[in-house]
Amino acid sequence: MTNDERKELTTHFWRYLWSSILITLSGCLGNVVDGVIVGKLIGADGVSAINYSKPVVQLMMTLSLLLAAGGSMLVGFALGKKDFVRMRYVYTHSMLSNFLLSFVFTLIGLMMPLSVASLLCDNEHLLQPTLEYLQPMLYGAPAYMMMWTISLMISVDGSPRLASVAIVVDNAVNLGLDLVFIQLLNWGIAGSSTATVVGHLVGIAIMLIHYRKADNQLHFSFRHEAPEGKNIISQGTPLALASVCLTLLLFSANSIVTNTLGRSGIFAFAVCMNLLQVYNLFVAGTCRTLQSLGAIQAGKGDNETFNLVLRKSFGFITLSMAVTCLLVWLDPQLIANLFGANARGYTAETVPALRIFALSFIPFCYIYVLMIVYKLYGQHRMALFISLALSLTVIPVLWAFSKWSPDWLWYSYLIAYFIEIIFIYVIHKATHIRFEIVEKH
Repeated sequence: MTNDERKELTTHFWRYLWSSILITLSGCLGNVVDGVIVGKLIGADGVSAINYSKPVVQLMMTLSLLLAAGGSMLVGFALGKKDFVRMRYVYTHSMLSNFLLSFVFTLIGLMMPLSVASLLCDNEHLLQPTLEYLQPMLYGAPAYMMMWTISLMISVDGSPRLASVAIVVDNAVNLGLDLVFIQLLNWGIAGSSTATVVGHLVGIAIMLIHYRKADNQLHFSFRHEAPEGKNIISQGTPLALASVCLTLLLFSANSIVTNTLGRSGIFAFAVCMNLLQVYNLFVAGTCRTLQSLGAIQAGKGDNETFNLVLRKSFGFITLSMAVTCLLVWLDPQLIANLFGANARGYTAETVPALRIFALSFIPFCYIYVLMIVYKLYGQHRMALFISLALSLTVIPVLWAFSKWSPDWLWYSYLIAYFIEIIFIYVIHKATHIRFEIVEKH
């Protein structure tokens, strides 16, 4: 690789990365500030109700990832090879499948919202606010799922900045309407989820500008040499399973924490899950860059340029996580009080939990990015193993601590992630995996 090529790739890397980070930052701040607004205007029960509803939101993300993330990676591989026929068919298949699946959630919201809320929340006091928050989210599932699908596709096709602008506006609208719906119109917790859905619709409208560009390659086409459904699902399965397992983990953890530590515990856990959004800012931004720019370089079959993208990705995420962890350790009480911990007397439970989770999320981020790396190298089985282990290891560890050492419950995540790292290392060595770009994806 010449110096000019290295500089050009570096420029592309930072353009993709900062656009991806801006997308995630906007979503992260939207979720965190949304939680702060709900905590201030509605109270700690509102924050807990949002946390109880997250498994359904995570499930929507799972199905979107299965088709959109897998599809966008294949689109990247095809772009790298300049195979536009395959690229457009994959794009069409992914978009239409995602759109149809999203309406399943809308039907659930129309027909059985109380049943879903009861399944998610076993606390009688919090059941009604959970239902009120959940129902608009189910109605707006098409907006949620298509927003992320379109943003991934147009980013791969050369418009990461437009995607980032759309998501920023999306979250700005969301937060602004939070105040209008909750405070002025007095819609309560339902106003928060309604504002989220409206924000997504605005974001989608902005991203549609990409399709008017002269160099847009994303056209609907059913022309293909071979069906791509299996390949799309294969590419997206590790990410989707990781999301499924995270959903299962969140559902299980909510129940275990509530039964072990009560309302103060579930509030502390909800705040820590909001802290995860900050880490997600960096891990999701890095992963989006790898899925877009990394897939294109892999499609070209260029190991040198692909390795450069990997080195820059891991260097960035290491620095960003270290800084985040340090900031949390310096003043965890400030974070806890932002969500109203002092008003409810939950500070004593929340502060130590934040410090422990600040450390726990570091190995989680490395494991998640490593899963993307294995996938791009064509090591599908290893990526699949990581996607399952990422969360399923935590559940038995969390349960064991709740039974025999509840005072140490918050350390469950940290211990479980280190167990996963050991397993990944052993399997990698035992199976003699080599990191080489494979031609077929």
